[in-house]
Amino acid sequence: MRPMHPWLRAYDSDVRPSIAPYPDKTLVDYLDALAARHASKPAVLFKGATMTYGQLGAESTAFAAALTDMGVRRGDRVAILLPNCPQFFVAEFGIWKAGGIVVALNPIYSERELELALAGTGAEAVVTLSLFYNRVKGAQPRPGVKRVIATSIKEYLPPLLKVLFTLVKEKKEGHRVRLAAGDLWLSALLTRHRSSPRPQIRVSPEDRAVILSSGGTTGTPKGVVGLHRHYIAAGLQLYEWTKSAKKQWVDVIMLPLPLFHVYANLGVQPLAFVGPNPLALVPNPRDIGDLLKTIRQVKPAFFNGIPTLYAAILNHPDVRAGKVDLSSIKLCFSGAAALMAETKRQFEEQTGATIVEGYSLTEGMMACCVNPVQGKKKIGSIGLPLPDVEVRIVDADDPQRELPANGVGEMLMRAPQLMAEYWNNASETEQALRPSPDGGPWLHTGDLAYMDEEGYIRMRDGTLLSATVTLP
Repeated sequence: MRPMHPWLRAYDSDVRPSIAPYPDKTLVDYLDALAARHASKPAVLFKGATMTYGQLGAESTAFAAALTDMGVRRGDRVAILLPNCPQFFVAEFGIWKAGGIVVALNPIYSERELELALAGTGAEAVVTLSLFYNRVKGAQPRPGVKRVIATSIKEYLPPLLKVLFTLVKEKKEGHRVRLAAGDLWLSALLTRHRSSPRPQIRVSPEDRAVILSSGGTTGTPKGVVGLHRHYIAAGLQLYEWTKSAKKQWVDVIMLPLPLFHVYANLGVQPLAFVGPNPLALVPNPRDIGDLLKTIRQVKPAFFNGIPTLYAAILNHPDVRAGKVDLSSIKLCFSGAAALMAETKRQFEEQTGATIVEGYSLTEGMMACCVNPVQGKKKIGSIGLPLPDVEVRIVDADDPQRELPANGVGEMLMRAPQLMAEYWNNASETEQALRPSPDGGPWLHTGDLAYMDEEGYIRMRDGTLLSATVTLP
């Protein structure tokens, strides 16, 4: 019998070592319950506008009915090419309610990259921002995508901003497009199917939910398949880890990181719905002025970022001049690369918040290592495995040989939410997910790391963290 994991002794006192058994639910079930019992409460905050749980429930059901009417069936793939905006959730939950699988794509993909991603997943349709419409149309013929559904970023803006956008930005910045025959506007579909019955499909926790893009351990682009239960496992683990630092319903979670990425999609998103907590979206995190405006509007308690974003906030003239009140922020996550100690010190000093660094990778489906919220945080460490997440450091040449404390080797992970597979790639799946004598599968991350006597993990110098985020 293996001894107790060393990291459990370093957990905050209120964090359980295990959350099992996990509920037999999906995020669709969580949204259904919230829409039924708390319809008027805010689910998504966007540029001064609010989408309630009731509205999200109704509009995603309308979109599910539209997809079903178009011929989308259980297991079909529907791609989403959107920045962070309410339409992402309408499309995502609508696809799930129709029994489909979400293919989350990076909005900065070139036409060729789009073509490869759409062909590789066999996507039936694409939901895209009007700004990207022409690029999608250029990629559409070769993968055989049947339909393109477009939406304007202005659709969920508050009235005054919508008018200003229409007059000043829409045509000038390329948002105004004419759709080709057969293509549809999302807003028209929602209106048409507002009273349509919900598709009679029960989504199971074991059903495929999403395909995310990853270079994997070999650097070759692959589609990482996540199941519906993975969202619940990741959300509940993160909730358990952070529950001491935020209040349900009241505290706003701010998300400037892209929803096509695992960090936001399988980490922050389910955390908001299982909390529940309102989720404030930032469509372009490179626009630091707009990001700071959102902070002023929503006064977030929980901020999610990457090191370059924290540095950019600190270096903005308004922040340096003391013109921005960041004091609402109580907790921050940082991932994707090591956070400089000075950046961490300055940001915590400006806000009074705690920044906790962490690690995951797309194949891990947010099976995370994170520094404690209240307890000891070790500079340069990615922290401790979350509840029900196990980590081993093994000999890179002999994965069956586990290394002692501080021995550098390959980092292996085991958790309830590891990816199901690489899409249509059995050989790569077998290399990444491997059994061991005590069960499995264990995810071979390809990252070199070491674990100290207390269970804190550090990546070896020169090894990049796998949860790389590309900002659109």
